[in-house]
Amino acid sequence: MKATGTQTDEHRRAAAASRSTWVSAAVNLALSLLQILVGLTARSQGLVADGVHSLSDLTADFVVLAATRQSRKEADDTHPYGHQRFETAASLALGFLLLAVGLGMLSSALHKLIDPSSIPRVSLPALWVAIAALVAKEGLFRYMLAVAKQVKSSMLVANAWHARSDAASSLVVGVGIVGNLAGYRVLDPVAALIVGLMIVRMGWEFGWDALQDLMDRAADDQEVNAIRDTMLGTPGVRGVHDIRTRKMGDMIVVDAHIEVDADITVEAGHDIAVAARERVFEHHRVLDLLAHIDPWHRPDRDHLRHGPVVGEPVDS
Repeated sequence: MKATGTQTDEHRRAAAASRSTWVSAAVNLALSLLQILVGLTARSQGLVADGVHSLSDLTADFVVLAATRQSRKEADDTHPYGHQRFETAASLALGFLLLAVGLGMLSSALHKLIDPSSIPRVSLPALWVAIAALVAKEGLFRYMLAVAKQVKSSMLVANAWHARSDAASSLVVGVGIVGNLAGYRVLDPVAALIVGLMIVRMGWEFGWDALQDLMDRAADDQEVNAIRDTMLGTPGVRGVHDIRTRKMGDMIVVDAHIEVDADITVEAGHDIAVAARERVFEHHRVLDLLAHIDPWHRPDRDHLRHGPVVGEPVDS
């Protein structure tokens, strides 16, 4: 069973995810409507593309909300480790969404660049909306990233950087609009092309990272070493080896071999393993820890080896 502190952290993370995502949804809804309407009337392909990007963010926000709700479900017979990987699946969906939106923008921008004569002159209101979108998206990014780091949620970090990609795209769109107003009309679809490339790259990175987690990627070495040190700090633990980890959403599942004195009772060894588990649950984002107990009195013999060591008498 997980420690109470771990359960409290999960509820805190879920509440923070819901709150920050609703803020993001409200901002993206307002921006997408404003950018698309003004972009169409001001004849700015870059601003319309940025508005579609904001609309995709709104969809992404609801994906995150749905995943957060699903990941809070308790473990059951079909999901004995819980539902935390819904968050990873949501990150994968965000990646695919970004890829689709980015490729669509690339296609639209390339069509304009093939026929430069079809590029209209942009009107000034498009520039003011692009600047307002830049300020709003950068502020949203900073807010969401602060919340993500506070609750240590990779899904929220992904969504925050999604907002930063929006801020960067609004900056590019603003530059393209300025160029178009200065007489270089081709810069507006060029801005849309750059935004599309940025989104495709971001989508690939998020999708690939989430896919690795779904394939049971291990925790990083720093986290594994910290878990090892926590177990070694448990009274009665003589050694720890063969630690294996795998990501479960933002949590970690751990298998480890714990060495205890060979002359103690099975019950005493079990109690030491339980104490080590509780310490790990208290200090790390660990969902479950399966501890195998090994005798420590024969450090010269591997616990998996069968038969006597060469030159050593066989135990009678």
